[in-house]
Amino acid sequence: MKVERAGSAKTARRAGGYTRRGEGVPPVVRPAAVSASVLGIPDEEFTPRVQNAVMSLMGEVEAMRRELNQTRERLNEMEKVADRDHLLPILNRRAFVRELSRYISFAVRYGTPASLLYFDLDGFKQVNDGHGHAAGDAVLEHFADVLTVNVRDTDVVGRLGGDEFGVILSHANQAQAQAKAQLLAEALHDAPPSWQSKKIPIGFSFGAFELSSSDSADLAIARADEAMYAHKRSLR
Repeated sequence: MKVERAGSAKTARRAGGYTRRGEGVPPVVRPAAVSASVLGIPDEEFTPRVQNAVMSLMGEVEAMRRELNQTRERLNEMEKVADRDHLLPILNRRAFVRELSRYISFAVRYGTPASLLYFDLDGFKQVNDGHGHAAGDAVLEHFADVLTVNVRDTDVVGRLGGDEFGVILSHANQAQAQAKAQLLAEALHDAPPSWQSKKIPIGFSFGAFELSSSDSADLAIARADEAMYAHKRSLR
């Protein structure tokens, strides 16, 4: 709010020029009187000294408001950094577990189904040993990108370990999760990662587990991990 000073010569001006002496001039409401009314201060007490004090306080309040907004923005950025994996543009394990707990709570409260997919790269150590760690990082980034592009905005992708990934599928039961896992596997097979213009074929295993209201986040991850190992054994 801006408080104008009273008694300005501009209040006697009109669009057609200056008024002549003796002509009737409509009453002018002083900005100070309007501001005093808005602030709840009696007009007779709204002296220049009080007006200056009010303007000073309003300036301080505005400065504090800007500082608060800047602090909120910094906190939001810090939260995003804290939730993100140190290498990949997806959630880290801590943030993923938090989101998994939230989806389990939704299942308890609203009865909405949700499922967890667990992906594990096979032979990832050989990629690092044979092509170098930069190539290994490129493989992980490619894997995360393919998963992210092929899921919905309501789904969640995170890195659970060195070469392990999780996907939370909202509104998906066991059969739907299994079908989605197969589609993601096909997308990964159809677009293998590359490094320095060379394809790096790498295998992977996956498992699907429908979340239950009786599960904890750790238990859900463990059961999805078991499903992944069952799939790996079946491939052998």
